[in-house]
Amino acid sequence: MSTTIGMPVHTTLTFDAALARVPEALKAEGFGVLTEVDVTATMKAKLGVDFRRYKILGACNPTLAHRALSTNLAAGTMMPCSVAVYEADDGKATVVAIDPEQTPAAQSPELHAIMGEVRERLSRVIAALA
Repeated sequence: MSTTIGMPVHTTLTFDAALARVPEALKAEGFGVLTEVDVTATMKAKLGVDFRRYKILGACNPTLAHRALSTNLAAGTMMPCSVAVYEADDGKATVVAIDPEQTPAAQSPELHAIMGEVRERLSRVIAALA
């Protein structure tokens, strides 16, 4: 039995098309992409292994980040929000956004509402890519 991690959507898009659309979908919800990790290149460089096309984008909504950090400075450990884009076995892209409600921060009474808002926005990002 596997556990669903994050909020995934298997798209009809190619990897490159999905990678181009994710920043646009994030922007529509007030997020910007702060970081991009090329997992494929890193696996090759560090381990000498081939790995499917896979990138992790670090997304941040400045307003929500400010609210979270103003509430609890340790919330920075949950930032930026990770959004993974990878090429599935069928050649189409899968996009998975972190589900803030699956993180320890959501258990914090003072952060719970903020994490809920982040989840709502990221859910809409995922829905826009379906």
